[in-house]
Amino acid sequence: MKLAAAVQLPMVFRWRWAWLAPSTLFLAVMAGTAIGETAIPLETILKVLANRLWGAEHAVDRIDAGIIWNYRLSRAILAACCGAGLALSGVVLQALLRNPLADPFLMGISAGASTGAVAVTIAGLGAGAVTLSLGAFAGAGLAFSLVVLLARAAGSGTGGGRSAQAAGAIILAGIAGSQLFNALTAFIIAKSANAEQARGIMFWLMGNLSGVRWDDVTLGLPAALGGLLVCLWYRRALDAFTFGADSAASMGIAVRRVRAILIAVMALVTATMVSMVGAIGFVGLVIPHAMRFLVGNRHTRLIPASALAGAVFLIGADIISRVIVPGQVLPIGVVTALVGAPAFAVILIRGTRRR
Repeated sequence: MKLAAAVQLPMVFRWRWAWLAPSTLFLAVMAGTAIGETAIPLETILKVLANRLWGAEHAVDRIDAGIIWNYRLSRAILAACCGAGLALSGVVLQALLRNPLADPFLMGISAGASTGAVAVTIAGLGAGAVTLSLGAFAGAGLAFSLVVLLARAAGSGTGGGRSAQAAGAIILAGIAGSQLFNALTAFIIAKSANAEQARGIMFWLMGNLSGVRWDDVTLGLPAALGGLLVCLWYRRALDAFTFGADSAASMGIAVRRVRAILIAVMALVTATMVSMVGAIGFVGLVIPHAMRFLVGNRHTRLIPASALAGAVFLIGADIISRVIVPGQVLPIGVVTALVGAPAFAVILIRGTRRR
């Protein structure tokens, strides 16, 4: 009987998780839509959704309907996409590089996106034909390419027995790339920006969901879902990478190919998110560690748990950014840092004591 119960327990857990995840995400999105400087009842939100999605004809105030559909709902959904995407990137990088401090911005993507955004908005690159998001995406891609080339030159292209050197080269290349593009960003701002431009771009660089619309959701949602599917497809490979690339190779995994695919996909997901909302730190660093305490190291559970937790966390951070200072919206990166830094300190202390 005890053995049967032990075998059935994981299956029960998975079914409960499967039911809990969409309910939790739905409630978080509803909270992100309802809570703000002006509170909106849940009944009104459901009526607006019914009118928009199923052609119902509920009587709803036009101003409330506009706030819900054109502003808050799209913002909450994109916050969920960004949180999930950044958390997944952290899970993958920490497994592949076997470094607990690895996060999406390790690869210099955030710094490159910042440089691209500044080059477009302040330096006038593209002569008005390039949007801020497109410039940020191009900068992120350029930074990632530079980091990959630098890592290859340092020897990260080798697999198998030199896996530790490969991971170290990627980390050092990411640090170097981040410093380079941060310096370029500061140079462009100092040389070309006036006070108003500098304030606006610095607000965006710290994370900003204020300008989010449905066009951004149509880009962010496929990126987040695609990243989740890729991670789930390679979940067993990520389990193997946890023990090192040598162990993964002994299990028949094509180490170089799988590592290249996963890092490229996560870089693309991160670049997509950063290009729309700016740099948001600590999500990819803290969420994977917190979820390991709750669901363990198996990526079959860790991947969906981290995606869900990242989505809920960023929606919550966005709510706090809108209500903590009356009449003013804080950059969401400020909130994630204020919450994430103490949380990471607690996780770090507990992890050290367990050893």
